[in-house]
Amino acid sequence: MVNIITVYKLLLHGLMKLVGMTQKTIDIEPGTVLNIWVPKKATEKHAVVFLHAFGFDGILTWQFQVLALAKTYAVYVPDFLFFGGSITDRSERTASFQAECMAKGLRKLGVRRCTLVGLSYGGMVGFKMAEMYPDLVESLVATCSVMFTESVSNAALERIGFDSWVDYLLPKTADALKAKLDIACYKLPTLPAFVFKHILEWGQALFDHRKERKELVEALVISDKDFGVPRFTQKIYLLWGENDKILDMQTARNCKEQVGENATLVSIDKAGHQRILASLVEENGGQHS
Repeated sequence: MVNIITVYKLLLHGLMKLVGMTQKTIDIEPGTVLNIWVPKKATEKHAVVFLHAFGFDGILTWQFQVLALAKTYAVYVPDFLFFGGSITDRSERTASFQAECMAKGLRKLGVRRCTLVGLSYGGMVGFKMAEMYPDLVESLVATCSVMFTESVSNAALERIGFDSWVDYLLPKTADALKAKLDIACYKLPTLPAFVFKHILEWGQALFDHRKERKELVEALVISDKDFGVPRFTQKIYLLWGENDKILDMQTARNCKEQVGENATLVSIDKAGHQRILASLVEENGGQHS
């Protein structure tokens, strides 16, 4: 049976080209390559950069937002290192190194200022980019994402009933993948079993570079004793699902308090960690706090 994810991605790439997007590879440095979707034509429109979560690549994660916004903004959708077509031969696995590569790639494309929109892991890298490159990052929309300290990590693992993030984020079976998505979604749609099997079989989605992705996960958590809240000069918008089972609303409120007066928290009813994606184009329906 033909893998439906592979077929869908081919169709999706064609659709992206119809709305003015094209795929490029950028040499960040010898041995490090960034795969990124960019506007076909040079434009003076405001740049919006979408940073994906830990799972699918950029364009699969953000496809609906790209379709909705490509005519209004200059949209950029990179793949993080070891996702999609991005890769490095360096040993660094931190969010800071991901942030460095994203920033270098955007600058090579001529992006001078941008808004970042990051989901979960993407938001964590987005926080680093905002901290490290305030001249590049004008504002950040962090969706279901925080500065990932040891205490935040331990509380989240306890909520979802897992011993480690590797066990949760890198499932090895279709049943484990279904369990992961069930936690991430407010209400997981009923899907035939072969869909989960096909996702696992689709190499770029979950199996390629498993060793390196495991190292990315292990490098993600910040020790409480080493953590200090950066002084962000940008506006930080925290967009949250009220039913997020991984990072709950109290975690969101704590993050808002840490960031301070530059932070705005928007919560969306009947939304979990993943349903928030659909809500990004319906943001006016949120509740501000």
